[in-house]
Amino acid sequence: MSLPDIAAYDRAGLERLFSEMGEPRYRARQVLRWLWVRGASSFEEMTDLAASLRQTLAERFTIGRPELVAREVSSDGTRKYLWRLADGATVESVGIPSGNRLTVCFSTQAGCAMGCAFCATGASGFTRNLSAGEMAAQVAGVARDFSARVSNAVAMGQGEPFANYDATLAALRILNDPDALGIGARHITVSTCGIVPGIERFAAEPEQFTLAVSLHSAVQTTRDRLMPGVRRYPLAALKDALLRYFAATGRRPTLEVALISAVNDTDEEIDSLVAFCTGMPVHVNLIPMNPVEGSPFSRASDERVRKVLHALSDAGIETSVRAERGADISAACGQLRQRVSGA
Repeated sequence: MSLPDIAAYDRAGLERLFSEMGEPRYRARQVLRWLWVRGASSFEEMTDLAASLRQTLAERFTIGRPELVAREVSSDGTRKYLWRLADGATVESVGIPSGNRLTVCFSTQAGCAMGCAFCATGASGFTRNLSAGEMAAQVAGVARDFSARVSNAVAMGQGEPFANYDATLAALRILNDPDALGIGARHITVSTCGIVPGIERFAAEPEQFTLAVSLHSAVQTTRDRLMPGVRRYPLAALKDALLRYFAATGRRPTLEVALISAVNDTDEEIDSLVAFCTGMPVHVNLIPMNPVEGSPFSRASDERVRKVLHALSDAGIETSVRAERGADISAACGQLRQRVSGA
């Protein structure tokens, strides 16, 4: 049986672990810094721990470090990474530089079970959940490759974060911890397909993490067709959950809409989207659908994107159009599929 990965523990988990071992709680801070600031790959490197403690840790735990299998660079500077995990499973993550900012889009699962009709990830099926350490290691790996501090992190790679809730929250806490990756809570975003119980749990968390919801249509039949994995959470229940989320946190969620020609960019769809958003404190992020090999769908025209944008803006709903990044290496939203582009 393989040893557990100590990198999967957040500060609270490490403090419990060391307390059970009869060690002081500050050992958690030391180990966090060795793992995430100094990038230690062995316990022997942790020289401010007693030799006996290092030996005990080495006997009980391993330190997981994903192997970089492939790295591709877009013409716009975006970089896509394919990582192999300890059991052979693979995941992708993306680094997006913009001025003095570096955003990392990381995966929470290997593959995805949501089955969204326009997304490449679901086509490869679901393999398994990732640990908190496997998530945080993607972000740390991208930071090393850019030789830069990560300013923003988004759980918007492969997988549904709220289908792996506990590990995802532990990863967010590692990313946020000042003795680990030190990313501000408001600069860490979770993007969910709309799993209502997850949104309700997220609203009760003490940190000021940011919530984004993949909406894609405010017409129930269209959304069910595009996003079969969340059919059991109808739009009315989703809207109620988002209103409760704002009431509990005071933080405005983002609604993401990938615009698909003749599917969710029609006049009826636009009217329904405006009606759904009216009265809700939300920001709508419009995403012209990125091309996916073998998909029957095509992106909405610039004219239709502008029509959706103006309809929402005229209704007083804050709206933006996401700038496309990394599409030439299949690193844009909906394009991740656990393999090198063209393979």
